[in-house]
Order: sequence, then structure tokens, then C-alpha cells
Amino acid sequence: MTATPASSNTQTLDFNSLVQLLEHIFLRHGTSAEVANTLALNCAGAERDGAHSHGVFRIPGYVSTLNSGWVNGQAVPVVEDVASGFVRVDAGGGFAQPALAAARALLVEKARSAGIAVLAIRNSHHFAALWPDVEPFAYEGLVALSVVNSMTCVVPHGADRPLFGTNPIAFAAPRADGDPIVFDLATSAIAHGDVQIAARNGERLSPGMGVDSLGQPTQDPKAILEGGALLPFGGHKGSALSMMVELLAAALTGGNFSFEFDWSNHPGAKTPWTGQLLIVIDPSKAVGQNFAERSQELVRQMHGVGLKRLPGDRRHHQRAKSATGGIELEADVLANLRELAGL
Repeated sequence: MTATPASSNTQTLDFNSLVQLLEHIFLRHGTSAEVANTLALNCAGAERDGAHSHGVFRIPGYVSTLNSGWVNGQAVPVVEDVASGFVRVDAGGGFAQPALAAARALLVEKARSAGIAVLAIRNSHHFAALWPDVEPFAYEGLVALSVVNSMTCVVPHGADRPLFGTNPIAFAAPRADGDPIVFDLATSAIAHGDVQIAARNGERLSPGMGVDSLGQPTQDPKAILEGGALLPFGGHKGSALSMMVELLAAALTGGNFSFEFDWSNHPGAKTPWTGQLLIVIDPSKAVGQNFAERSQELVRQMHGVGLKRLPGDRRHHQRAKSATGGIELEADVLANLRELAGL
């Protein structure tokens, strides 16, 4: 495991070294080797790609959750083949990503056979970015859509108290001459992790992001985190999408709604205990031109009208930069990670 100084306040690790460090942390705090590897790849990948709110920033939350007994770090997902285009997984009170990994081969097989397949994950915890769950399918020429709900922290449009989670939606599609088109957006006005980072850095938020404990608009991230709540993006439109996510990720999968779990007896718990739905489509079954070429034509037209950056471009650019220059971490952050790993 190597780290090289980038400056007096930062150090640089290569991707594999960061994965190895994070694996040590997860193993030390009670996960199986399989779970440790899956979560480490996820967090290291987010950090590598510049998605800092879901990178190593999340590690203390994972550790406190594991130590609280709220999540089962040793869970072995149970995969159920229930229909020609439907796979169901009971995550066993563990994390959603290992459940996806356990069912992935069957999901792809069904999508290629039937043209479309659904994966319903229940009894699961999701604490990471959602785009890493869908992007790999696009590299295989498939189209993927996923939704996951979280813990209650968003006030539905027109209501006066929180009910929904941040409830993200992620989508990935292949294109002929470049990296996949990928987006991952919270249905809240801002991701919860970005609020936490703003609070840590002493920054103010833009108007319309959230309310304080009295339900009054606020730009103070601490007021949102300490008894306040987030708002949906786009008013009633974001609120409707958030409701859809609750229905697809919880009601359809058999998982918990964002308001249905109680972690009060587990101090330190951070991970929502909910559900996740993935839909994977094989576009080769469609009639007409090759999908990736059609996708590329859409990209060409978008650039033609002046669009400079596509969804996912920033992450892909940062990934390429990290591949040559390494992943830069603040020295105190790296020291804390090594302490958590017992190194």
C-alpha cells in the first residue's frame, strides 16, 4: 500500500492502494471479505471519479453503522429466480451492492434472453452513489435504470413535514464513440451528502434547498441537518418523482418505505434500511438502427446546439486524470482512514 506526497497537506494514492486500505477498514469493523471488497471498490471508485460526497467521506458513517449493529456486514444475499424477466434478492439486512453483485449474472442473462429484466432488492441498506450500480451495464451494451429510497428527510411539495428520502434515480446508456451516458440525480433539491459537506466546510447553500426545524426556508446546512429537512427539486415535479421512487424501490420490492424503519435503538446508525429496483434492457432486441449509434447521434446533436458537457462527463474526465495522477486525499483524512484500518 503506497502513498506519495502531493503537497504538505495532501497525499496521493493509486486506486488499488485505496481499495486495499478501505477493505482493511471494512474487515476490521465486521464485514465479510466479499462485502468488504464490494464496498471498498464502490467508495474508492466514487473518490477516484471526484464524487466526494460518496467517496471516503462516507467511511466513518459505514464504520459507525457497523459498530452500532444496525446493519449485517456478514449477510449472504439470497437470490430468487421468480420469472422469465424478474429476479428477487433478500439482502438479509446487509448492503445492497453485494446483493446486486450476487444477482448480476442472472439479471444480465435474463435481460439478454427476454430483452428486459427487473431486479428487486429488499431488506437492504444503500449508502453510496447510485451511478456505479448502472454504469457497468452500459459498458456491456445494455441500458440500465435504478431507483433507491432512503431515510425520511424530504418534505413533499405542499406538505409541512418530511416523509420521503432523497430517493435518487440513476440511468446509463451506451454510445458508439465514447463513454456511456450516465446520470445520477437525487429527487431532493440537493443530495444529503452534499449538505453534510457544506456543513463541515462552513458553507451556505443556495435558496430553495431546505427548511429549518420550524419549517422556515434556510440556507444554513446545519439547520437542515439538525431538525430541518430538504425540499424536492422542481417543486411538485420532483415530489412526484420521489413518490414514484418510494413505490418502485419499497412497495414493489418488499423493502421499507423511507418512513418505515426505526434506528433509535442503534446509536451511530447512518444507513437507510430500504429497497432498490433495477431495470436492465437489451437494446439489440429493438427494431431499427444500432442503439449505441443512435445514442451517439443524440450526443452529436446536443453538442451541435451548444451543450459543452454531458451527464457523466465530469466523472469520466476525473477518472482518466486519477488513472495517471492518482487519487489525492487530505493528509488528515488519510491518517484517519489508516487509524480506522488499524494500520
